[in-house]
Amino acid sequence: MGRSGVVILLPFVLVFMELGVGVGLQINRDHQSNVSCTEGELKALLMFRESLIDHSNRLSSWVGEYCCTWTGVGCSKRTRRVVNLDLHNPIPYHSRNYGRARLRGEISPSILNLRHLHYIDMSNNDFSGSQIPEFLGSLKNLRYLDLSLSYFEGQISPQFGNLSNLQHLNLGFNNLQGPIPDTLRRLSSLSFLDLSGFDGSFSPMPSWLCKMSSLVHLGLRLVWYHGPILPCLWNLTSLTFLDLFWNAFEGSLPSEIGNLTQLTVLDLSQNSFEGSVPSEISNLTQLTVLDLSGNSFEGSVPSEIGNLTQLTVLHLSDNELEGEIPNTIRNLCSLSSFNLSHNKFNGEVPFFLGNTSTCLQKSLKELKLGSNKFSGFLPNQLGEFKMLEVLDISHNLFGGPIPASIGRLSSLRWLFAYSNQLNGSIPSSLGQLSRLERLDVSNNSLEGMVSELHFAKLTRLEWLNMSSNLLIVVNVSIQWVPPFQLQIIDMASCKLGPQFPPWLQTQKHVETLVISNANISDTVPDWFGNLYSHINLLDISHNQICGKLPKFQESNVTAARIFLNSNKFEGPLTPFLSHVTELDFSDNLLSGDFPLVDDNIYKSFVYLKLSNNNLTGDIPKYICEMRNLLILDLSKNRLSGTLPWCIGNLQELRVLDLKNNNLDGDIPSSLGSLTLLNSLHLRNNMLHGKIPSSLQNLKYLRILDLGDNELTDIIPPWIGEMSHLRFLILQLNKFHGYISPRLCHLSALQVLDLSHNNITGRIHRCFANFTAMVVNQNGIVFDNYGLTAGPAYSESILNYIKGIQLEYTKTLQFLTSIDISNNQIVGEIPEEVMDLTGLLSFNASKNHLNGRIPRKIGNMKALESLDLSRNKLSGSIPPSLSALNFLSYLNLSFNNLSGRIPTGNQLQTLDDPSSIYMGNNQLCGPQILKSCHGDTSSDIGHHDPHVPESKDEEDESERLAFYTAIGPGFLVGFLAICGILHFKKSWRYAWFQFVENTYNNLLVAVAVKAIWVRRKFHKDEMGG
Repeated sequence: MGRSGVVILLPFVLVFMELGVGVGLQINRDHQSNVSCTEGELKALLMFRESLIDHSNRLSSWVGEYCCTWTGVGCSKRTRRVVNLDLHNPIPYHSRNYGRARLRGEISPSILNLRHLHYIDMSNNDFSGSQIPEFLGSLKNLRYLDLSLSYFEGQISPQFGNLSNLQHLNLGFNNLQGPIPDTLRRLSSLSFLDLSGFDGSFSPMPSWLCKMSSLVHLGLRLVWYHGPILPCLWNLTSLTFLDLFWNAFEGSLPSEIGNLTQLTVLDLSQNSFEGSVPSEISNLTQLTVLDLSGNSFEGSVPSEIGNLTQLTVLHLSDNELEGEIPNTIRNLCSLSSFNLSHNKFNGEVPFFLGNTSTCLQKSLKELKLGSNKFSGFLPNQLGEFKMLEVLDISHNLFGGPIPASIGRLSSLRWLFAYSNQLNGSIPSSLGQLSRLERLDVSNNSLEGMVSELHFAKLTRLEWLNMSSNLLIVVNVSIQWVPPFQLQIIDMASCKLGPQFPPWLQTQKHVETLVISNANISDTVPDWFGNLYSHINLLDISHNQICGKLPKFQESNVTAARIFLNSNKFEGPLTPFLSHVTELDFSDNLLSGDFPLVDDNIYKSFVYLKLSNNNLTGDIPKYICEMRNLLILDLSKNRLSGTLPWCIGNLQELRVLDLKNNNLDGDIPSSLGSLTLLNSLHLRNNMLHGKIPSSLQNLKYLRILDLGDNELTDIIPPWIGEMSHLRFLILQLNKFHGYISPRLCHLSALQVLDLSHNNITGRIHRCFANFTAMVVNQNGIVFDNYGLTAGPAYSESILNYIKGIQLEYTKTLQFLTSIDISNNQIVGEIPEEVMDLTGLLSFNASKNHLNGRIPRKIGNMKALESLDLSRNKLSGSIPPSLSALNFLSYLNLSFNNLSGRIPTGNQLQTLDDPSSIYMGNNQLCGPQILKSCHGDTSSDIGHHDPHVPESKDEEDESERLAFYTAIGPGFLVGFLAICGILHFKKSWRYAWFQFVENTYNNLLVAVAVKAIWVRRKFHKDEMGG
């Protein structure tokens, strides 16, 4: 684990220690005035002092000869020898001077001259980069050694096994790695061992730990041990503290854990334990802390857990536990922190919340039930939990109103009730929670008025989230000055307007402001730009804000995100700010060219969206300097000129969207350098030339949309090697030549649009290889492309379906379509294409297709739109067409189809059947009010499923019966005669002469019959 990892864990670890979990052996130092240690020890201490860097002058007393009075030095009253050296950092982690108070430098070997040392504490300092000195293993009298949290590196020296008197060893939370030396097994007196934060590289737990029978404290937090816990560990019955947090231990928790009856702290969190929580855990009646969170425990919580009456902390979060909370929880009268979040618990509101007599009302300070399936109404008795500081009921199924009694929770600091089904109005009693710091009631069905009374005493409020409810109307006076100073404001979809909220001017420390979709139809006030230039997230999108863009100032914020999209801002773009990483000004009325810049200062951008404005001019080349850019969306503007060659420098780019502009010239081959690109939209420009072959380097491309340009090329066969491609749109260009069968390799393809080109050749049978169209698998899910938050880029494509052009955005992942219309494609429609059972739309109209409509067309069960119009298709319409239950658009017009039109099911619901079948003069049926041969007037509108669908099918059956009837009879007769003639030679000669004559006559008869059938069929086809 690197140094940064230790820094991240420091707050948690130090708080854990402050709570009394990391208690070590305390040795009182002897403070003696006018007492000096020996001359040798005095020199050793001064040399030790010289090796340290002390910025805070903690060691300023280390002068003179009375070394036993120096800070951190303790001497024996009897021998005057130095026995204690306590130089741990006394400043708490959260204090301003914490870092300055840390000693730096290194531990000098002169410490070896302090041969009588019993106690060394150098914890919570900074010896960054240095190893724990091996020579410390020579201090044979040492009983206490604490070097934790001091940024030592390297391995633990085997020499530490020589410290035979050592009782307390704490090397936790350094940057140590490698194996734990076996020599530590010699430390037979050890009662405290803490190696937390040690990188054991997922090695197994050393078996010699089981032999440390005197251990009282064992801390192996973040040591990266893996596999099952050694069974013998449960024999260490003297343990009072066991911390195995965040390793990779797996398997079930054995019932033998009940042997550790002296345990007061048991932390097995963040491992891979599975199975049920053993009921034997109830034997640990001395437990004050039980943390099993972050595992895979399943089943219900054993009711025996109510026997652990000393518990103050019970954490079972992030498991697979289910069922209801056992009633025995009411016995835990000392419980302060109770965390069940991120499980599968269900049932009504936990009983103890509605029980007026439960002792938990006097002890519980933290209750976390988030991300479960609890339901029911919150009881009014909730207000009796006067000690409660944190209440998290988020991501459940709680309904009903927020009880007014919640205003009596006078100690409450955090209230998280978001993502439930709460309704009604927010009670004004919330305004009485004078200690409240965080309030989040977002994503519910709350409504009604929120007034100044709701915030009356919230002087400590820092976090306010009321977004995404039914309709919350904020009704405060223009002169209102809130009692709080907020850091987080999220009031999206609350009604704050029509005026821009003037009370925002009073908030000086805001880091996040989200007031999108807030019914604001005002201009941005002058004070806004200066006050909110320094925040991390600004989202005022989806309002009706007009006027010029606000004038933001440069800030020292490193990664700001600004979303002003979907308003009515007008005028020119303001210069971009160097501290902004995500910027969205899309869907406004902005105009003019891009602003000029100096020195390419905008290298921090990762998201730039200016689409759907009226921007003009060229794409500026300084955009090519935004090397961290993930998404660039300049679509739906009036940009002109060529696509800059240097755009290939944006090698982190995932989305490039330039559609619906006036760009011309060739597609630069430098785009092939964008090897991480997922989505390329160049649709509806004036680009010409060929598709550069360098694009075959875009191995992760999922959308290639080059439609509606002037590209002239064959469809490159190498596109078939782009294995991630799901949407290929090349329509409305000048592509020519055949469709390469290599395109059939695109098994992930959902949409193929080659329409309105000059493509020739045939439809390949291998189209059946488009397996993403076989089952409508909801295949593509677009991610946030690594963005931190905010509105991610929304993919969209245009697709002709059901005769009209539709834009697909949120439903894009469900679309499957093939459109090869308006080309010069010939031949038949292969039967194999009918195996694309998940296809929603198939359009092959306006080509030169011939032959029959495949009889298996009924296999395409998901088909909603089918257009085969204006081809040369002939024969009957297959009856299976009526099996397409989702078909809502059909066009078979202007072909050579004949016979009876199928009826039944979805076909009966289609509008305007006359236009569907227009231009097929030989079709008949009630749909077009034309009777078929043999029908009576009363037959129109009725159909017998056992009668052939049309005359040509009847003729086809007649021909088949004729040929099949001749063959078997001839064969049987032939075999019978051969059996007789085998015995008589003269008969054999006569027989073969007869066969020859008969065979010739048969050929003539077959030929005559065939001519008669063909003429009869042709006569029926021509209508007489």
